[in-house]
Amino acid sequence: MPLSRLLKPGRIGPLAVKNRVIMAPMTTRKADPKGFVTDAAVAYYRARAVGGVGLITVEMASPEKAGKHRQFELGIHDDRFLSGLARLADAIHAAGAKASIQLGHGGGHTRLDIAGETPIAPSAVPHRVQEGHTETVVPEAMTSARIAQTQAAFVAAAERAMRAGFDAVEIHAAHGYLLSQFLAPAENCRTDSYGGSLENRARFALEVTAAVKATVPTLALTFRMNGDDFFDGGLTEDEAVQVARWAAEAGADAIHMTGGHYRSQPSAAIMIPPMASGTTPFLRFAERVRGEVSVPVIAVRRFGDPGAAIAAIEEGRTDFVALGRPLLADPDWVNKVAAGRQVRRCLSCNSCVDGMRIGRELRCIVNPTTGRELAFGRRQPKRRGQKIAVIGGGPAGLTYAALAASGNAVTLFERETELGGGFRFAGLAPRFQGVEADTDTLLAYVDGLRHACEELGVRIRRATDPVADRGLLGGFDHVVVATGARYRFGVGPIITGVLRMRLARKAPLRTIAGSDAARDWFYHRLRRAAGLEVERHIAPGASVEIIGDAGLAGKTEEAVLTAYEAVFGSSPEHAGGPRRL
Repeated sequence: MPLSRLLKPGRIGPLAVKNRVIMAPMTTRKADPKGFVTDAAVAYYRARAVGGVGLITVEMASPEKAGKHRQFELGIHDDRFLSGLARLADAIHAAGAKASIQLGHGGGHTRLDIAGETPIAPSAVPHRVQEGHTETVVPEAMTSARIAQTQAAFVAAAERAMRAGFDAVEIHAAHGYLLSQFLAPAENCRTDSYGGSLENRARFALEVTAAVKATVPTLALTFRMNGDDFFDGGLTEDEAVQVARWAAEAGADAIHMTGGHYRSQPSAAIMIPPMASGTTPFLRFAERVRGEVSVPVIAVRRFGDPGAAIAAIEEGRTDFVALGRPLLADPDWVNKVAAGRQVRRCLSCNSCVDGMRIGRELRCIVNPTTGRELAFGRRQPKRRGQKIAVIGGGPAGLTYAALAASGNAVTLFERETELGGGFRFAGLAPRFQGVEADTDTLLAYVDGLRHACEELGVRIRRATDPVADRGLLGGFDHVVVATGARYRFGVGPIITGVLRMRLARKAPLRTIAGSDAARDWFYHRLRRAAGLEVERHIAPGASVEIIGDAGLAGKTEEAVLTAYEAVFGSSPEHAGGPRRL
């Protein structure tokens, strides 16, 4: 892929950035219970900086206690957090990137048990808040004095960011948090100068922006906002363009355009567009605003395909691209694009976000090192200088082959003419993980794994079955069985036939097949691992290892994790526990 402006230097106000790729802020739960930076948080952000990102945006941190919206949220509301924040900024700088931190306030979208204080908002409008469990919260309407107090807290937090060594701050005015709540008529019922007209509803966010910029003029300031709230009573697309103009005039050095709100219809999932939403669904917001402001514009959401990111920059539709989930799937995304190598594709399955919302630490189903950087970052492959055979070209087999190719001669055997195994059919079901399934996205991931294997010298032999022809395994030092699982009672052809005809996506099967109970039955209980059966057909002489569904019929996340563990060793949470290897 030719070098494009995506990988060339850019500027955001006073800040020079080595390329046009920004890491978008994502909640990690890597802070300790009090909000202090941990070794795990430093390792997580450092990995993305080492991977080539120009500007790392550290996750949302509230400028005051009342705005804390998650447990294990990073703290910046007090000077006692400074030393840890400085350590984090230093680590990002040492890895070659610039560092920003997002200042965001939960407003009415938090709870007393999370923040330790009564939630506040522009008006006492009920909010349904999910953090582990879900509750309906009625926040306290802010007085004029409380508004001034919160604005001062934003300024103080920005000063701490500067003292900690950050190069930029981001004002979070999107996704239904406090500043976004002021912008939305349905959540802002005020009759004073902070409610009613768009100018009044935008006043709070603009005053925060102007005050922060005046106090820390040497820091770059990005303003993140929705291009559309996607619900009646939310900020509209036309209104968003005007707010973007005002934000630039108030001192924002760049406008970061996203979309969606906790009240969005038909679902709040649009905030983090899942796989069926299409590529770059919010790019139009950035493109429209870019023609209206004199500062750079940042586009975000589903830019994991390098071609889409490059095109957006080259076509002049945006100035910078922000990546969130793609950098969970592949921290080395930027370096790989620069080298013309294949990136590991994000599935946009939202397992990362959905898991986080129920209290889980950040994880990625296609990259088990995400959230485990301390554990996997210190490991070396267990095998070197060996001839390794991998039987099975599904996600687990392809992942193992790519990881083991460094320092080994790897051959992957797939008995079918197409790679992907049962994963090829996953996009034909109604749902994948918790989102609507999309065949193109899932097959692009498989094709990316194939490209990565080929780049690394893996020999791929399709329509070849080494179980039936044992002579094919002669001379190998190690054999990895990744043949997946088999359906019981001979129902496999029936199920695959239903999927091929797309009947599972039509009524009445769609409702049944999309239920959690049915998915658990058809994907797990009705399948049996085939690895031991295959192992009996392998001639003695080579060591044998069973991974993925061949060891235990389960989900993609566990299958891919076993491939990593087979290469690098067991992860801490599996040590001494159930294993598939």
